[in-house]
Amino acid sequence: MYFLFIRGGKYTEEDAKLIVVQILRKGYKSGALKDGLTHQDMKDCEYVAIFDADFQPDPDFLLRSIPYLVHNPEIALVQARWVFVNADECLLTRMQEMSFGLSFYSGARNLQVKSELPSTFQAFWFQQHRWSCGPANLFRKMFMEIIRNKTVTWYKKVYVIYSFFLIRKIMAHIITFSFYCLILPASCWIPEVVIPKWGAVYIPVIITVLNAAGTPRSMHLLMFWILFENVMALHRTKATLIGLLETGRANEWVVTEKLGDASATKKSPQKTPKRARFRLGSRLHMLELAVSAYLFGSACYDYTYGNTRYIIYLYIQSMAFLIMGCGYVGTIVPSS
Repeated sequence: MYFLFIRGGKYTEEDAKLIVVQILRKGYKSGALKDGLTHQDMKDCEYVAIFDADFQPDPDFLLRSIPYLVHNPEIALVQARWVFVNADECLLTRMQEMSFGLSFYSGARNLQVKSELPSTFQAFWFQQHRWSCGPANLFRKMFMEIIRNKTVTWYKKVYVIYSFFLIRKIMAHIITFSFYCLILPASCWIPEVVIPKWGAVYIPVIITVLNAAGTPRSMHLLMFWILFENVMALHRTKATLIGLLETGRANEWVVTEKLGDASATKKSPQKTPKRARFRLGSRLHMLELAVSAYLFGSACYDYTYGNTRYIIYLYIQSMAFLIMGCGYVGTIVPSS
């Protein structure tokens, strides 16, 4: 953990005056910050800027961010919009960039900080598990404390519980997967199940277009992004349920692996890069393969009985589950 003490507004690499190492790693990121702020050299610091290890802030970042706090005393923090240095590395990183399109504007679109996306499917997998399981588990642990808190208004309590936790962090994943990957194909088997067009087409299209508007350069990948998000909804739903029930890997913390230049350094002009070893357990994801078979069977049934309402969608979505279930997504780094 690096602490930079800056007086003039801009900083350089020479400004780093203190490196604090947390031996026990208690509390992970928040614990490291709490531990570092107790250091004697931090007593005179008025503002704190927090970056992940792979962030690359511009030299004038503080000059552009601190005024928001100085001129608005009621504001407690300012979050910069993330931009990604490796968004063009592979299709997986492009999909992530689209997913984050409108998520990190934070009211200050011109305030940006460079970051890196996980480019291997395993790293992205663990990251999404942590991001989905963590809030659900936090909701489980903090629900009654939020209700009993007397210093927070009921309006804020309802907003945090309903809008932040239930809608954004829990129900969004469950509804997406249940509707598009379970209920929609089930309507092919059970003709009595009728899904209105506004629920199956209109509302999802509007939400998708609004989200993709944050990255207009990737609009041509919109169909791939929809298929990708539906597949990831399965993993996020599973992680959310693990967090709510606090079972399995609910409290597991796996640091997201970022390759940086690792994938480039493995390519040497003198040596032929080694082929990635195929490891059955790490490459195959049985849940995705099972859902792929279910969607494919539903599409075949739909075609056989001449209904053909969702046949095109079901076929291509089953292929998306099959491809990701076999691990053919993202950068595959050759084994050493």
